[in-house]
Amino acid sequence: MPQPYESDTTKFIRDFLQKNPEVVEKQKLARATWWDKPFDAEQRKAFEESRVPKKPYEYYSEK
Repeated sequence: MPQPYESDTTKFIRDFLQKNPEVVEKQKLARATWWDKPFDAEQRKAFEESRVPKKPYEYYSEK
């Protein structure tokens, strides 16, 4: 049975991660730094309440 197609990019990434397993941990730490944050309902509520309504179309003046 023929092997399924695997792109050169996929082969490169797989080979790179096998040779450098520490990269996966660095990726997880970087994700935690920027994305995995606890949700603060009070802060979100204050943010929503402080919004200023946007005008429907900014280029016309209200006369």
